[in-house]
Amino acid sequence: MKKLLTVIKWLLLGLLLLVIGSSINHRLQTPREEGAHPPPGQLVKVNGHRLHVYAEGQGDLTLVFMSGSGTTAPTLDFRGLYRRLSDDYRTVVVERAGYGWSEDGGTSRDIETVLRETRRALELAGESPPYVLLPHSMSGLEALHWANRYPDEIAAIIGLDPATPPIYALMPPPRLMLTLVAFTARTGLLRLAPFICREAAAVDHLNAAETAVYCSIMYRRTLTADMLAEIEATQTNAQRVAAEGFPDVPFYVFISNGDGLPMDNWGEVLTAYVEAAGGQYKRLDVGHYVHHEAAAVIADEIRTFLLQVER
Repeated sequence: MKKLLTVIKWLLLGLLLLVIGSSINHRLQTPREEGAHPPPGQLVKVNGHRLHVYAEGQGDLTLVFMSGSGTTAPTLDFRGLYRRLSDDYRTVVVERAGYGWSEDGGTSRDIETVLRETRRALELAGESPPYVLLPHSMSGLEALHWANRYPDEIAAIIGLDPATPPIYALMPPPRLMLTLVAFTARTGLLRLAPFICREAAAVDHLNAAETAVYCSIMYRRTLTADMLAEIEATQTNAQRVAAEGFPDVPFYVFISNGDGLPMDNWGEVLTAYVEAAGGQYKRLDVGHYVHHEAAAVIADEIRTFLLQVER
């Protein structure tokens, strides 16, 4: 027993030293990476913190890409899709507080505050409606709320496997797992497993240099405090959006096969919601990040759908 206790003691000591060393390295690497990879878009000050807005292309409609929960680098995450559309449309990515190159806000993550910050960031960046919203995952709630609150600003919603209010009635946040992942990020332990980042960035639309930028952001922006606060607010936000009913705007949704999601009937729940809302949908045999695996198909469908919207 004494030998076992000694082994446990040394293991715990080794773990403690690993965490301390990793934390020191993380604190040294973070400012270097921030200096080496400046934001490619504009930083605008909203509600006391700066938000990053990236835009390219021109057109009569402005497509606003809205990231899912915990997507560390939205500007790079959506690149494979908006690059296929920016020849014909204005394409914009708004990175919420705590995401990508945006600063941490420390403000409430209730749906009204989040929407107010998004709209103000677009305004300060020189963008103006009508907007076509392209929400992925959790940002489906914000898009629905936006269309209900300010329908004159929204030309259409095109969901990229978006979460809708019924989803959060069935899928509570996995708090223990989130806490563990956040700990590995805060202490820099995530840097000890670079294969995780390489796999996350292993998509055709990022070259080697962009992958390096993606990884640097992932190391320092995984499950930030604002991201965790958003997740904690999802069920309350979903209840509010559900009470508002369905927005009266053109609605088209791309639905994944649900792989990697913590519920077996994701596609069925999302399909039922879209049908009840009077929208259109296309089911794709790809994972939750549909814009990674089916960007070409989605871009073609978006063009066809928006031709109907613009008539």
